[in-house]
Amino acid sequence: MASVSEHTSLVTSQLALLKQLEWRVRHAVENVLSGEYRSAFRGRGMEFDQVVKYTFGDDIRDIDWNVTARLGEPYRKKFIEEREVSLLLLFEDSVSLQFGSGAQSKREALLELAGLLMMLGAVNRDRVGFLHASPAGYTLKEPVRGRGQIMHAAAQLLGQPAPAMDDRESKIENSFIPWRLLAKAAPRHSILIWLGDFPPRLEPEGWSVLSRRYQTMGFRVEDPWDRELPAASRLTTYDPVAGRIVNLNGTSSAQRAAHAEWVAQREAAFRTLFPDPLARLSVRTDQERLEALVRFFHARMFAGHRR
Repeated sequence: MASVSEHTSLVTSQLALLKQLEWRVRHAVENVLSGEYRSAFRGRGMEFDQVVKYTFGDDIRDIDWNVTARLGEPYRKKFIEEREVSLLLLFEDSVSLQFGSGAQSKREALLELAGLLMMLGAVNRDRVGFLHASPAGYTLKEPVRGRGQIMHAAAQLLGQPAPAMDDRESKIENSFIPWRLLAKAAPRHSILIWLGDFPPRLEPEGWSVLSRRYQTMGFRVEDPWDRELPAASRLTTYDPVAGRIVNLNGTSSAQRAAHAEWVAQREAAFRTLFPDPLARLSVRTDQERLEALVRFFHARMFAGHRR
């Protein structure tokens, strides 16, 4: 009986959080974002219609070189804009996300960011879904439309249990993500936002195929210690990846050098997955997540207008 009561309380708290996030998102859309969200996500996410003659002023990126060579004059591909965006969130729930040197863990902050994205899709009447993957397994919710269904999906994502501390990652740290399933989880040209910790690692097999099928973006939340070790001489903390208590010495040049090398490797791996700086977002746990999203959409829209 207690478990039923606890479950009801958990669902109630999740819905209350989502309604709060929805109110903040609606306020941002009406007063700050306006059309930035749609402009930022549209990009070139359109369906092919037909081939037409190229005329002066058309985008040269749309030229169909095969048809042009065959007919001896320039032709371009004509696209029709999809009437709605399909947004698919990949939440990579690794054990490392459970670290937090401050009031919030990286996992808590990343779930809030995911909730904001899903509410943003709901407010803009788009389809929204998610794939939650952890060492314990995965949950797929294909993109759905409508406030009620998206709220339910968001509550389902926020309610996913954190991986047990003894479910530490294998050497292939993204092996628990079902990449083949992900490739079929949403229509072509959907927006795929991968939310995770993004440690130093190799590009997953099949990522290039996914990058062609979807518009891919990477969002991560960083703890201040991810960027730089604190200056304190002695610190004791729990490392969820190693599964043990570790002692840090912020004044040790060797430890600071090793940490700096890890940061460089992590940045390089993140940039390899998402070469376009406008396709990746890093937010600190002590930063306001919605403000970071607003800046992200503004930057994408401004870059799109310049092109």
